[in-house]
Amino acid sequence: MTTVSDLSTPALVLDREAFDGNLQRMSTALPGDSLRPHVKAHKCTEIARAQEAVGHRKFCAATPKEIIGLARAGVGSDLLLANETIETRRLADLAALGEIVTVAVDSEATIAAAAAAGITSVLIDVNVGLPRCGCDPGDAGRLADRARSSGLDVRGVMGYEGHVVGLVDVAERAAKCERSMELLLAAHGQVGGDIISAGGTGTFAINTWANEIQAGSYALMDTAYGPLELGFKPALRLVATVISVSPKFAVADCGLKSLGMDHGNPMIEGGEVLFCSDEHTTFRPNTPAVGTPPLTVGDRVLVQPAHIDPTIAYHDRIFVANGPGLGAQVADEWQVDLRGW
Repeated sequence: MTTVSDLSTPALVLDREAFDGNLQRMSTALPGDSLRPHVKAHKCTEIARAQEAVGHRKFCAATPKEIIGLARAGVGSDLLLANETIETRRLADLAALGEIVTVAVDSEATIAAAAAAGITSVLIDVNVGLPRCGCDPGDAGRLADRARSSGLDVRGVMGYEGHVVGLVDVAERAAKCERSMELLLAAHGQVGGDIISAGGTGTFAINTWANEIQAGSYALMDTAYGPLELGFKPALRLVATVISVSPKFAVADCGLKSLGMDHGNPMIEGGEVLFCSDEHTTFRPNTPAVGTPPLTVGDRVLVQPAHIDPTIAYHDRIFVANGPGLGAQVADEWQVDLRGW
């Protein structure tokens, strides 16, 4: 049986026990349709299938390919493209999937594109404080009217408090989440519809205003969420090989091209990361205990990414192991089949 330490490196490894525990914890906190898992975090049909198995039937995604992949795999009965798309050809591909697909719109142009492509249902995307997509809350009602006059079913609103989800102080996170949701609820009052969609892993237990939460990172977790102590365990690591050893540092064969770095350096179990370059991570190994051999070339190390989402997008498969360590047996291999656009 292949173990984690036998894998060619760098390789993504999922700890099945931690993963299953994370899914169970979230499905207990937000059962069924109160969670709309965001597949952008993992881009893997098999992970989405596992999320569906614990009761979640509704999914959201960031790209048309993610939506199409889920639909073709028969995963999910209600799929939301939670991202503005203006290209009619891509929207037409989504429309061909039928009424299970809803798309986010935040302007007359995105409404017109959706209608022209044959999309039937939309959510009005509202800016609740994150300087990204979303209309001004005061303009939501007008856009909803425009969408309905274009023949679209307006199911409600969505807004992402992404500027809030990573705040370490719980009181600050809760207060700023509430202010964001006040904006979204005001917009919903103008728009109508059954859906108020918002939230993420950092606010899943705080955001009581939305009736569905778009969390994704909870399933695998990363070091960026560590200080928030949310109760989910890191379930994804990168196994790498030590390729060079010097008196004061060592080098592993993973780097910028295999790790998402926008949230900072990764962590290495048994060492302190100094910096990452294209294909290398330079780290300072911890001082070995008495009687423990020093690190040598060829040793394997486990690396925990700071940001799961872009890390997974660098890889085409995830190895599923029966535990967290280098000696854990590899039981399965899942394709990262929703990569790309």
